Amino acid sequence: MARKMVVTDWVHVIAGCFVLGSLALGKWVHPGWFYFTALVGLMLLIFGLTGLCPMSCLLGRCGVPKE
Repeated sequence: MARKMVVTDWVHVIAGCFVLGSLALGKWVHPGWFYFTALVGLMLLIFGLTGLCPMSCLLGRCGVPKE
């Protein structure tokens, strides 16, 4: 049975893709991309502590269900 993905699920999927992508870019293109990895980690920390995240707001406006 497939379950419906909600905002928090999408935030984790998108953040994971951003982290993996920026790690690859930092390794093979330019080390400055590691700052983007740190930014994604910081935003996940803020989202976990406060429930506020720019990506979750954007996904909510796109019609992704909150629960």
